[in-house]
Amino acid sequence: MSQHPERLIVNVGPQHPSTHGVLRVVVELEGEVVVRCTPDIGYLHRGIEKLMEARTYQQCLPLTDRIDYLAGSANNLGFVLAVEKLLGVEVPPRARLIRVIIAEMTRIASHLFWLGTHAHDLGAMTPLFYAFREREQLMDLFEAVAGGRLFPCYFRIGGLARDLPEGWTTEVRRFCRTFPEKMKDYETLLTHNPIWIRRTRDVGVLTVDEVLDYALSGPVARGSGIAWDVRRADPYCGYEEFDFQVPVGQNGDTYDRYMVRMEEMRQSCRIILQALDRLPQGDIAVDDPTVTYPKKTDVYTKIESLIQHFLLVEEGIRVPEGEVFHHTEAPKGELAFYIVSDGTSKPFRARARTPSFVNLQVLSKLAEGRLLSDLIALIGTIDIVLADVDR
Repeated sequence: MSQHPERLIVNVGPQHPSTHGVLRVVVELEGEVVVRCTPDIGYLHRGIEKLMEARTYQQCLPLTDRIDYLAGSANNLGFVLAVEKLLGVEVPPRARLIRVIIAEMTRIASHLFWLGTHAHDLGAMTPLFYAFREREQLMDLFEAVAGGRLFPCYFRIGGLARDLPEGWTTEVRRFCRTFPEKMKDYETLLTHNPIWIRRTRDVGVLTVDEVLDYALSGPVARGSGIAWDVRRADPYCGYEEFDFQVPVGQNGDTYDRYMVRMEEMRQSCRIILQALDRLPQGDIAVDDPTVTYPKKTDVYTKIESLIQHFLLVEEGIRVPEGEVFHHTEAPKGELAFYIVSDGTSKPFRARARTPSFVNLQVLSKLAEGRLLSDLIALIGTIDIVLADVDR
């Protein structure tokens, strides 16, 4: 019970559509003004990092899918790059570029989901249908290449699960050519809409110092003018070879973060088209029998390949003893994996530094002094997924 009789304590969530998962926010109100706001997490804990200790490195991949379930391939990429750094292997150029293509398609799909749900939270229903129209095309492309839509699990340690199907690159190129035109529909509905502007401009302002103090990353940080993008600051997968811009905002408010994510989708299309233009023929995995599975045709016809496949499935990849930290630019911000290897085929320790968990910590600061209705806009502008917060 509140010490101030004039104040009211209410629970937003954990079962509430605008909390984007099982998040409970304890809100202390004076009228409709938020006096104190405390996120309460712990309803979705599955112990993924502990589960990894009892599984081989290959078996850990589906677990990383479930961290940010709206960007499964982005999580896969961070994990396989960390393990490959421990192994000291580098994937062939074709595999590296395909990873970039899939990662940027995942970024667009994640931002489209954010756009539709964020607008819906604030009362605009139509953008949800428009955004999911294009997202469904991406889901179909993921399914065509990997067999899965939400959890493709297409990346493998040392390369990819399989090569691209015939005609797939043509469909991806067609999507990237038409998508910027489709984005005009979103902007017509929102960008200059006076209601949208009133609900987002000067709401949830973050200064540069506050971004640094809270260690925020991704569009949340870039919306305040900090051009921190791991793809530029510490390139991986050859991102230093691509021509793209890192969009930033000026005011650090909810509207600027909306504009940053919109521009990021355009830049992702630029990267994908460049990767398609440079995509060479060749292998899609390293030629190392201790790391990658043999071809299925060889498993069925050659005893050596059958033995290799059996050993990798039963014993896993033996990773040299050591520790590694590797970070990537996931759709929601900086994602990092820290892995300690004891020389066996299972991680001795594994830790994921997820962007949603870190970014969520600023919610209390953003909400205090604002209206309760603004709290919903602030949860949306941070773009959290609770599986990414509470693992």
